[in-house]
Amino acid sequence: MIHGVAAGWAGDSALRILVVGSGGREHALSWAIAASPLCDKLFCAPGNAGIAEFAECAPIGVGELDRIAAFARDWKIDFVVVGPEAPLVAGLVDKLDAAGIKSFGPRANAAVLEGSKGFTKDLCARHGIPTAAYRRFTDAGKAAAYIKQRGVPIVVKADGLAAGKGVTVAYSADEAAAAAHDALLGGRFGAAGASVVVEDFLDGEEASFFALVDGEHALPLAAAQDHKAVGDGDTGPNTGGMGAYSPAPVMTDAMALEVMERIIQPTVRGMAAEGRKFKGVLFAGLMIGRDGPKLIEYNVRFGDPECQVLMPRLKSDILPALIASADGELKNFDLRWRDEAALSVVLAAKGYPEKPQAGGEIKGIERANALPGVTVFHAGTRRDADGRLVAAGGRVLNVTARGRTVAEAQALAYKAVDLIDFPDGFCRRDIGWRALRRA
Repeated sequence: MIHGVAAGWAGDSALRILVVGSGGREHALSWAIAASPLCDKLFCAPGNAGIAEFAECAPIGVGELDRIAAFARDWKIDFVVVGPEAPLVAGLVDKLDAAGIKSFGPRANAAVLEGSKGFTKDLCARHGIPTAAYRRFTDAGKAAAYIKQRGVPIVVKADGLAAGKGVTVAYSADEAAAAAHDALLGGRFGAAGASVVVEDFLDGEEASFFALVDGEHALPLAAAQDHKAVGDGDTGPNTGGMGAYSPAPVMTDAMALEVMERIIQPTVRGMAAEGRKFKGVLFAGLMIGRDGPKLIEYNVRFGDPECQVLMPRLKSDILPALIASADGELKNFDLRWRDEAALSVVLAAKGYPEKPQAGGEIKGIERANALPGVTVFHAGTRRDADGRLVAAGGRVLNVTARGRTVAEAQALAYKAVDLIDFPDGFCRRDIGWRALRRA
């Protein structure tokens, strides 16, 4: 197995790397890439206050595809790592390919796995990939009739990208019909809600499963579990994620093998057969139930906040693995992981996810980072005109800790949280509760 440099860049090569994105995921990726001996100079567009401590940040938005491609060309970037889903779905990798710039991530015709939930459900149907029974609708009345026929609980999803807010788990037919109506006729999600998927509710335990893909081969990564609900005990509205931990006890070696054989590999083969060869990272949101694993949805990028627990557990250099994915060289590649657990707690701005309060000052990160085994990743931060660190998003910080067990990592993470002075912030106090309940 190859543990080192990917094909095409060996010896004393020094690479200029650009990471696209501004959240905690991109901070974690940048942190891991900066530690690579292959990385000579690291840039991030647009980055955040944490990333700016060790990378050069360019004020270019993730949706400014032409400006990103021009920056990569003008600054002689060797490799671009695209963090968020929106530029992937919009075709950033296609633009970089056209400019002769190598990058990590799928082209637009493969990023549709996340860009359209309906496409993914249809792909599953065509290739026998286990998922919930479903129908697609553009007519609210027909959706309501189907909901009444199937019964509740039932799930209604906006087809397109909706910033993690397009899913309604409904416990009454009226609630489900209203969700479909709001998307299709009320314009709640704009173009992303012009079509909806209505699917059966899956019962079980959720898990996040990741695999690097080079178009033909898939390399499984460590699994994780995140916490979507805003409040303790998984209460309140869903968010982009309030914390995560890895490994996820539900994802045993046998379960991981089953996921690869029944879900990941058929997807890779199916996409290639349909002329949509996938390169990048496949993030399978899974429900593990009595009938085995079923696919809830695919994302085409690293999870956030899952990436913030994967990178601290990774012993290998991440950069050669990302390059091997782009080069089609994963067949004989391997990665090594720490036996330790990692747990990340999201510090969010008060009012999140509905109306987060921006501008609150943050102090004490240095105290938290000084704890052995703790890394604080910035998710939504900036420096104001006076140089103060302030909140600039809903999810503001990811306080991440490693420990011998999930319980140990949890205790250390919350110790670090309590050293941070952020009066306008809040967090859940039970991240990792499922793993602790199993112990």
